[in-house]
Amino acid sequence: MPAPLLQLAQVTIRFGGLTAVNGFDLAVCEDELVGLIGPNGAGKTTVFNLITGVYPPSEGTVTFGGGDLAGLRVDEIAACGITRTFQNIRLFGSLSVFDNVRVACNLHRATGPAHTLLRLGAFRADEAAIARRIEELLDLFNLRRFRDAPAKSLPYGEQRRLEIVRCLATKPKLLLLDEPAAGMNATEKVELVRLIQQVQKQFKLSILLVEHSMKVVMGVCQRITVLDYGMKIAEGDPAAIQRNPKVIEAYLGEDHQKSLAHH
Repeated sequence: MPAPLLQLAQVTIRFGGLTAVNGFDLAVCEDELVGLIGPNGAGKTTVFNLITGVYPPSEGTVTFGGGDLAGLRVDEIAACGITRTFQNIRLFGSLSVFDNVRVACNLHRATGPAHTLLRLGAFRADEAAIARRIEELLDLFNLRRFRDAPAKSLPYGEQRRLEIVRCLATKPKLLLLDEPAAGMNATEKVELVRLIQQVQKQFKLSILLVEHSMKVVMGVCQRITVLDYGMKIAEGDPAAIQRNPKVIEAYLGEDHQKSLAHH
């Protein structure tokens, strides 16, 4: 079996006397779509912050592509190929849709500050290549019609879509989606499931998804890990997770178990 793209091994993080994540193991392989679920306060977003370098682990290791991420800054980890969305959309509201994506493209510019300052030929060629890349992404995700509109003027579902497009502009190998269905209605959630599947297939990405909507999680994830009080309590495919007594007790609830019995 090939080594995982992302691996967390016995990761623990403490904030003062509080242990937010405790001895946590997680592996995500190439082209895999993994869900991370659990009650509010279970430590899911903290795991994302550990992966992306916002917090260093108190104990354990986080490796990506075989390399240890310890000591790397957030931007250095992004340059390695890890990008994320947030529970609360973090677009530049007053910038246009086009410019929101352009900001993300700066991570992999072919030219440096001197070229930018002097507006040399290489800079102009780089700018043209970036513009083509942005237009392709906007076309692909049906956002071209909003190209020049301020990001804050887009409908909520389209803002979520733009946030994912901005992530893709950084050319990631691993995409972390933090509650992308938050605030969406049932129709938008169905569309989100299609979007996540399209992104994974078209860009050949690994995806780690934190989400409360079980419809979304069960609809897209190949494997699911369950956190409770900072500790892993279960891991398996969607069918096994839905029937796991520990998961039902800690998170899904008795109503979920009853609904399964009727299917």
